[in-house]
Amino acid sequence: MVRPSTRVAHLGTTIFAEMSALAARTGAVNLGQGFPDTSGPPELLDRARAAIAAGENQYAPGLGTPELRAAIARHQARHHGIELDPDREVVVTTGATEAIAAAVLGLVDPGDEVVVLEPFYDSYVAMAQMAGAVPVPVTLRAPEFRLPVDELRAAVGPRTRAIMVNTPHNPTGVVLGDDELVALAEIAEEHDLVVISDEVYEHLTFDGVRHRPLATVPGLTDRTVTISSAGKSFSVTGWKVGWATGPAELVGAVMAAKQWLSYTSGTPFQGAVAWALDHADGFVDQLGRDLQAQRNLLCDGLEAVGFDVIRPAATYFATTDIRPLGFDDGLDFCRRLPELAGVVAVPHQVLHLDPEPGRPYVRWAFCKRPEVIAEALVRLQRLSSR
Repeated sequence: MVRPSTRVAHLGTTIFAEMSALAARTGAVNLGQGFPDTSGPPELLDRARAAIAAGENQYAPGLGTPELRAAIARHQARHHGIELDPDREVVVTTGATEAIAAAVLGLVDPGDEVVVLEPFYDSYVAMAQMAGAVPVPVTLRAPEFRLPVDELRAAVGPRTRAIMVNTPHNPTGVVLGDDELVALAEIAEEHDLVVISDEVYEHLTFDGVRHRPLATVPGLTDRTVTISSAGKSFSVTGWKVGWATGPAELVGAVMAAKQWLSYTSGTPFQGAVAWALDHADGFVDQLGRDLQAQRNLLCDGLEAVGFDVIRPAATYFATTDIRPLGFDDGLDFCRRLPELAGVVAVPHQVLHLDPEPGRPYVRWAFCKRPEVIAEALVRLQRLSSR
């Protein structure tokens, strides 16, 4: 009898795929999966088309093209003051998700413990489990969703190998502050831990809030793998061009795993992304302003519907407490929402190992055109009249 391996049998389908399929099946407005409904800078798209037409369609080097690795290094220096050797401290990956997978597979052994901040992007726990590691949750609790330093310290034990951090944080929109980062550095140094830092929303912050990369914090520079991607910054999530940077020995471990996953990533996209990293800061700045306006539109509308709204400082997502409208189970609510209101969202509870802290919270994506958000809000008014 054919059966899946025990490695994947318990993982099920990612909630983002489930909710997007539900939106497609029902015709609901998809405020679930975090992808924009507009594209990136026209010149970025033109450069990818030109590369395809010019025949740049075969394997790129496994580490990524020299052009893109150099552009990533320049980006890190220009924006964050981080100096990197593009030949030893940068690897291009098939999106940030592969970078996460390769970092876990390259740096964590079976039986190791990996601390994860929950709610989490679901790939973190799935990859830890596929690597044979044990995920240990530390919960960011509503409504502030700040890092509970004492709980983080208590979660670290003799078998802990790594901490997985996401800032700016999906799904809550929290940006970790200096005090939280310094405390995290002290814990990582004390226990000699690797830190895997997912920073894909690094430029998409609001209201003057600034993201500080973990690699700039004393004590974390030499032990942090930093992950980012072109998808979020340039609105090309389907291109799946990401990267991991950090000390050569850590990046080497990521590459040692990555070579057996995709080996290499989309060649014609790499030169286009290199151009964008050097020349499209204006697009990214405008994208941040647009997203802030779309955040305000969505959050104001959700408050008018009757939800308690937690406004994010960054990312694509806002969170609501659904209890004021008489619901208390986010997963049940989200599965019923297309019928109730013709909208799709994502429940927090599936982004926890213990679902209870996230049960009444739901994530809504505002990386959509204003008219799409407005239509969703009109539909959600049906909930107020129940």
